[in-house]
Amino acid sequence: MNRTPSSTTPERERTGRVPGAERSPDGTGPAPAGPDAAPPLSNGLKQRHLSMIALGGVIGAGLFVGSKEGIAAAGPSIVLAYAVSGCLVMLVMRMLGEMAAASPASGSFSVHAGRSIGPWAGFTTGWMFTAQLCVAVAAEAIGAAGIMTGWFPDTQPWMWVLLFMVVFCGANLAAVSNFGEFEFWFAALKITAIGIFLVLGLLAIFGVLPGTSAPGAAHLTGDGGFLPNGSDGLVIGLLASVFAYGGLETVTIAAAESKDPVRGVARAVRTAMWRIALFYVGSMAVIVTVIPWNNADIAKNGPYVAVLDYLHIPAAGQIMNVVILIALLSAMNANIYGSSRMAHSLSARGQGPRFLRTVSGGVPRRAVVLCSAFGFLAVLFSYWWPETVFQWLLNMVGAAILVVWGFIAVAQLRMRRRLERETPEKLVVRMWLFPALTWVALAGVVAVLVLMLRDENQRMQLYFTGGFGVVLVVIGLIRQRMAGQKTAEQDLSAVTSQNSR
Repeated sequence: MNRTPSSTTPERERTGRVPGAERSPDGTGPAPAGPDAAPPLSNGLKQRHLSMIALGGVIGAGLFVGSKEGIAAAGPSIVLAYAVSGCLVMLVMRMLGEMAAASPASGSFSVHAGRSIGPWAGFTTGWMFTAQLCVAVAAEAIGAAGIMTGWFPDTQPWMWVLLFMVVFCGANLAAVSNFGEFEFWFAALKITAIGIFLVLGLLAIFGVLPGTSAPGAAHLTGDGGFLPNGSDGLVIGLLASVFAYGGLETVTIAAAESKDPVRGVARAVRTAMWRIALFYVGSMAVIVTVIPWNNADIAKNGPYVAVLDYLHIPAAGQIMNVVILIALLSAMNANIYGSSRMAHSLSARGQGPRFLRTVSGGVPRRAVVLCSAFGFLAVLFSYWWPETVFQWLLNMVGAAILVVWGFIAVAQLRMRRRLERETPEKLVVRMWLFPALTWVALAGVVAVLVLMLRDENQRMQLYFTGGFGVVLVVIGLIRQRMAGQKTAEQDLSAVTSQNSR
């Protein structure tokens, strides 16, 4: 573990360099030296950027787009499903926040896994997360293009995909502050939209909104009761809700490029509980209370449009299309940023192509271009081979976030003990009831994986992700062993040279 003074640690860990360059940033192998040493990233993100990213980052496209499948399966118990999965995510974020506040790094959990478990773990989690974000960029670009072609029917989807990719790739190439500004305003718009929705819903629930009457608990207990499809429906809703939370980890990556990463991470993690409760659990509660869970408009137009139509809000469909478009573009921007920083961090630690180590103007521009290009290539795959290659890519990263969460839990278990023993002053954020809740979170991740095995639609994703994970683990172990042998040979050569003098 890096034992440099706490006053200089954040900058050194953010840049990926350790004093003396004698070890890699994950502390487990030789570091690149000389011209191969990783230049520093900028610290161009302001506190307002991080604050808004933390607030708005929780409001993803999965909440608006994917929640209708969960409601259809779970009925009113979707509220319980989002609450349970939200608790799991809060535990994961708390663990990640503890490690990120103690040791900010642009590689985030990949760096922590490498230090605490072994280089192979950092390699596996880092490249799995990078692949997941790159494929997600493609899926979000396709969704955003679909909305645009609905507004402009004479245009082609590829035109909008190309435009979005160029805009966000260009913004991320210029400066990290551009990413921060985009996310600041995207987050502000999303928060405003979901806030207005929640206010209108609450007014309708209490019968205060003109033209509505208080529904009471009628929609929560009618039409099959709270669990209309039994425990199986609740499980499907739980699985749908878990994956809606993906992307919250980006704030810990972004914090490493701010002037005060420890403060930024601490604030984001400490507010995670109420943000999840308000935006996710709160909006699901409003939806299934205001209208029946089996309302045909939910499946047709989505739950948010269905509620707004029920409340006689003019142009509800178009309003939500704008909000969904913003959510998709926000996710694209964040995923290009997150994947490029993770790829750069891996390369800076000697676990990726050397050319990705290059940083100019405080931005890893080659990594940005590579990740954007992969996203655009995946979009082309969706047009050329929608049922084969693109579906294979989606399946390959379908359960990747669960693998990452599992590694976060194991890394935190090991890192916490080391911090308590060596540098307890770095524990600015502490995991609740450690180690009991860490084990609960790890058990929760395993439980979700087991539930995926029970679901026929998600079983294939689990198999593909598992296969991809095994490949990464094998490559990581081979690289780790080769690096260890190289280090041993270098040490032996140094000793031999010294003895011969």
